[in-house]
Amino acid sequence: MNSPLRLGIAGLGTVGIGVVKIVQAHGALIARRAGRPIEIVAVSASSRKKNRSADISVYAWEDDPVALARRPDVDLVIELIGGENGAAKALVETALKNGKDVVTANKAMLAHHGQALAEAAEAAGRTLRFEAAVAGGIPVIKALSEGLAGNRIERVMGVMNGTCNYILTRMESAGLPYETVFEEARQLGYLEADPNLDVGGIDAGHKLALLAAIAFGTRVDFDNVHLEGIGAVSIDDIRLARDMGFAIKLLGVARMTGRGLEQRMTPCLVPETHPLGQLQGGTNMVVVEGDAVGQIVLRGAGAGEGPTASAVMGDVIDIARGLRLPTFGEPAADLTVAAPAAVSAAARWYLRMTLLDKPGALARIATALGDSGISIDRMRQYGHEGAHAPVLIVTHKASSDDIGDALARFEATGVLVGDPVALRIEDV
Repeated sequence: MNSPLRLGIAGLGTVGIGVVKIVQAHGALIARRAGRPIEIVAVSASSRKKNRSADISVYAWEDDPVALARRPDVDLVIELIGGENGAAKALVETALKNGKDVVTANKAMLAHHGQALAEAAEAAGRTLRFEAAVAGGIPVIKALSEGLAGNRIERVMGVMNGTCNYILTRMESAGLPYETVFEEARQLGYLEADPNLDVGGIDAGHKLALLAAIAFGTRVDFDNVHLEGIGAVSIDDIRLARDMGFAIKLLGVARMTGRGLEQRMTPCLVPETHPLGQLQGGTNMVVVEGDAVGQIVLRGAGAGEGPTASAVMGDVIDIARGLRLPTFGEPAADLTVAAPAAVSAAARWYLRMTLLDKPGALARIATALGDSGISIDRMRQYGHEGAHAPVLIVTHKASSDDIGDALARFEATGVLVGDPVALRIEDV
């Protein structure tokens, strides 16, 4: 059997300890599958004394993660520190300069510095892999870069933040408002230290940018991902959408258009009969559409010790087997700079508004839509008391520009109470 692949792990949080447990529990199985033993030789973390659920006393310790990357007895560095800059980035850069392969779960670092790091890896003749950075245990990076490599990818979309999906599905199942479920998620430890990374769509936007780079052969362009969080989604929207046959999801969509690369992470309505509409709790789902394969659906745990550590080890075993792929599926120098494109495809839209309960109010709204070139597919006025009437409209296909024009016209009608809600209905 070949010589062991020697690992150095930086970051011993949930995922790092999960990797340790897998190596310790399945060493013989991994060696058979990889064709060589895989051993941990050194680790690094912020605290040496922290009580952990795995024995790390048998491994060399480095207080400085960058020192771990310089060790001559480490062949592959696993970066699980997190953060787009700082120690994580310095560790990866040092590891590559010192001739070591790198496996990381750091989506933020790659979303901001992926091109430079990919170039550095290829210049050094090393491999940089990141399956665990996107959708936890779902092997979507491997699917795009290997299994679907013969396809022209037409669209990538999915639910890529389990916390947001938990909040939205919990709101519906328990009939609770956003603020209550947000606090519940915080107390359960589901939210990042900065909650806006989750509920603002930033975390999921990082993942979408990485998938788009592989799918379309472009340089990672997180700055041009259109982001909208779920904070404005109300329990009323969730109930009314379901009443019309839809579910609301924080949905990422990336596709190459004639105008350029469209990337958006926004709340959307999807049919409740589609797998995306049926997705519950903290589960992730990625849908890939290729010209040859059609539509495939990948579903699984998007976070957690076991699923994410599983993804890390999948990359490690590939490297142990000798599989060497460019970071984003094509040589970094060949990745194109895509022109950013706004949402160009027309879609149906969900419009919810409250109107003054007086004659002609609804007619004014219908006229505003007609003047913007938008026709109505379905409309419902719900029972009410008092001077305000809730109204729900589903339009026929319209562009986002036309919807924006209609919303501006609504303001001039004099019958609108509060701000209307407009959500795209994604054709899945």
